[in-house]
Amino acid sequence: MLRKKSWYFIAIATIMIVTTGCNTSNLNTNSNSNPSNAADKIVFLTTGDSAAQAIQKDDRIIAEINNRLGIDLEVRVVPEASFEKVNVAMATGDYPDVVTINYPSASLSQWINEGLVIPLNDYLPSMPTVKETLERDLLWTAIDGQFYGYPFIESQRSNYTLAYRSDWLETLGLEPPQTLDEFRQVLKAITMEDPDRNGKDDTYGITAQKSSGVFADFNFVHYAYGLEHGDWVLNNQGEVAPIFEHSGFKQGLQYLSELWQEKLIDPEFLLNDTQQREQKFYQGKVGFMGTPLFRHVNRLETNLQKVNPQGKLGYTSPPAGPKGDRGMSSEKKSGLFTAVTSAAKNPEKAAQFIEFMLSKEGRDLLELGIEGIHYTKEGDKVIYNEEERAIDSFAANGWAHPLAWGSVVWPLTNNYLPLTEPQADRAKESVEIASNNVVSNLVDKTTQAEIDHGGVLDELFNQYYIDIITGKMEIDAGLAELSKNWRDQGGNEVLEAVQEAYTAQQ
Repeated sequence: MLRKKSWYFIAIATIMIVTTGCNTSNLNTNSNSNPSNAADKIVFLTTGDSAAQAIQKDDRIIAEINNRLGIDLEVRVVPEASFEKVNVAMATGDYPDVVTINYPSASLSQWINEGLVIPLNDYLPSMPTVKETLERDLLWTAIDGQFYGYPFIESQRSNYTLAYRSDWLETLGLEPPQTLDEFRQVLKAITMEDPDRNGKDDTYGITAQKSSGVFADFNFVHYAYGLEHGDWVLNNQGEVAPIFEHSGFKQGLQYLSELWQEKLIDPEFLLNDTQQREQKFYQGKVGFMGTPLFRHVNRLETNLQKVNPQGKLGYTSPPAGPKGDRGMSSEKKSGLFTAVTSAAKNPEKAAQFIEFMLSKEGRDLLELGIEGIHYTKEGDKVIYNEEERAIDSFAANGWAHPLAWGSVVWPLTNNYLPLTEPQADRAKESVEIASNNVVSNLVDKTTQAEIDHGGVLDELFNQYYIDIITGKMEIDAGLAELSKNWRDQGGNEVLEAVQEAYTAQQ
């Protein structure tokens, strides 16, 4: 049961915390009005894709959506993942008709409790694409049978796997490692045997980054040692327990701490963000990194070859452990959530807009544009009119309109690549490898207790994890201390809630 709090105090607190550049006047706003009834005005507040252009006032895709749906659409975009700006915009009381927020989150729970977003159940008969997806994959996101929006969660498919310097392995006469033992030997060779032949001792086996949570970069080691799930495990009594109390977790820590002691891990990985991690890969500082691939395959290799024309990007399944276990990333329980607000004058039209964005008709419009203007066809071949597409803020090289990605779908969801993608086969292959190594969860949903205590508990976990790997704490003592402190700082309440959810799921 979600706990009810005063929306007034939450709103004021949010505004006090985020005080600069976050009112609605700072949003990238687009309105391409048609002479429609005021009841058909649809304001959409969403987080954009960082790679997308700003939507211009006279955008022809917006006009086409207006014509097809009989609405007057205004899009308000905040930067990607800037959910605090969505919170502040909502807290002002100037509610949009449709809003996108992160899921799960305290904000969304609050909105549901306060009735700021409405159930879609009554509109699902006219939302066939949304209805099919919810009933097939996302039944667990309903609250007492009510769907309060469309949760975009990429759970079964992944593009995250191990990338490596294929040219270095060729120089060293090595094959991509298939086991943890082989992986260790390859990292040693990269670190010790001068794979770039520059005569300097300046290479490391693998890097990571703290900003994504270090466990996310090294979890494949724990999965190789038999860690069964990505969220929780069952103890010997059949009760839900945190993953760090599983034997495979401890074995993984031992392996990683040995890699650290042997100086096979980039010693500055805790300073990395995504860009810095990639730069080390391009600049010949590291041989391996966990990274998203798919549409990034060509980007990563192209950037690598700008620095080293002989550089080659490789990617591989994570190494297997002593019993053949392997995995790379866990099923996702989180994502984005697009909902109709209680302020919508025409909630049926608002729901229809969400359906359109997810439907084949909507996808074709947002990915290709308007036939005869943004593209033409010769048989099955699509010919992109890049000049016309640029006018309406389509990304270059056959990529999509700004509304295409972020709120309800990403390219990976539909396996979308433009026909101009130079390494489409490799991009799709990387998804197949990554998806084959997705690890299941023990419990479908995220409980309210996890939302309430997650920030503190995650930070605690990450700090102990880093301290143990880097030798600041002995493994057994560190895990024992982590277990105690984790429970004392909200973990016991979380375990109680997750146990209840697990029991109900059976």
